[in-house]
Amino acid sequence: MATQPHTVPPRPARTDSGAVKLVVPSLIGALVALTLGVYGHLHNPTGYAINIAGFSSPGAVKSWLATGAFAFALVQVGSALVMYGKVPRVAAPSWIGGLHRWSGRAAFLLAVPVAVHCLYALGFQHYSTRVLVHSLLGCAFFGAFTIKMLVLPKSDLPSWTLPALGALVFTALTGVWFTSAYWFFSTFGIRH
Repeated sequence: MATQPHTVPPRPARTDSGAVKLVVPSLIGALVALTLGVYGHLHNPTGYAINIAGFSSPGAVKSWLATGAFAFALVQVGSALVMYGKVPRVAAPSWIGGLHRWSGRAAFLLAVPVAVHCLYALGFQHYSTRVLVHSLLGCAFFGAFTIKMLVLPKSDLPSWTLPALGALVFTALTGVWFTSAYWFFSTFGIRH
């Protein structure tokens, strides 16, 4: 009786699904959010704040910077809607991608000094519901932003990925703004 030679079946080609491509960025983003929260909670708040000439208080500086970040985030949403063809009767102009990228960069650059001040001077606080929600959303914003930036250069992702991540980033920033700058302006008045 003849025996067949033992052959190893060929390995199937590896195909990473869109979900798998999201796992590592999502874990890194979660780690960023968790690290910020743990640092803010364990760090002994200094109470020291940096003020900018022309502003009445560090709270006013933070509120205006956060408002600037929120305004650029609104530009992000509007430009994304145009780019994805979600605005009826508006064709995406050639410059819309640049506007989207630069408004995102500006929003992030305005949000960073606010976050640094919050973490360094105030820490992760939870003495009221508003402050706890603000602290959680601040951490979530930077975690979601990290995920979006890590996913951005990846190809072959489901078409919903970037819009969903953008919506998550925008929602977190909106919540941060409402629990900080909006609260500040409605409590102390609009001042510089």
